[in-house]
Amino acid sequence: MSLAARLWAASADAADAALAHPFVRGLADGSLPLPAFQVYVAQDAVFLEGFARAYALALARSDDRATLDAFAGLIAGVVDELRLHAAYAERWGVDTTPVRPLPATTAYTDFVLATAALRGVGVTCAALAPCMRLYAHLGTSLDPEAAGPYAEWVRTYADPAFEALARTLEDLLDRHADDVPEVAAAYRRAMELELAFFSAALERSPG
Repeated sequence: MSLAARLWAASADAADAALAHPFVRGLADGSLPLPAFQVYVAQDAVFLEGFARAYALALARSDDRATLDAFAGLIAGVVDELRLHAAYAERWGVDTTPVRPLPATTAYTDFVLATAALRGVGVTCAALAPCMRLYAHLGTSLDPEAAGPYAEWVRTYADPAFEALARTLEDLLDRHADDVPEVAAAYRRAMELELAFFSAALERSPG
């Protein structure tokens, strides 16, 4: 089993908690209140910009062409995801500029940016990979036909193209990271921050 697969398996409890989270359950059956989704979309756009910058910092540390090309492709994937969020924002009446980051958003972006700025490529990949793998997992675990107004969200993360991006990042993790406590801690911390991010959308939505 690869290092990325072992880290994901070690966080199976957090992945299960994400599937059981009220925010994700609301997406799954279409019952999520619109204000909660609006908060999520606005905050996720802020987070994704930080995520792209973390990729860029890792790209700058790349010492071979294959790694550089891989991070460039991952940055392009985030840009595509931001375009999707812009479409959501227009459709659902979300004001994304300016957006004040919630504490959960700031905690997550600060974590990935600090890791990318101060640690090596391997640890950075461990901090970034859980986001990609978790969303791919959610996309393939949920039924778009049952998601009602959130069917497009489910289909986006169930798309094989998104799975390919997740695998690209996991391949980078396997190539550059060592199986050491620092890597495992970064991976686990990211999983915990994902759950906090979902909770924040529910807690800060009006009503």
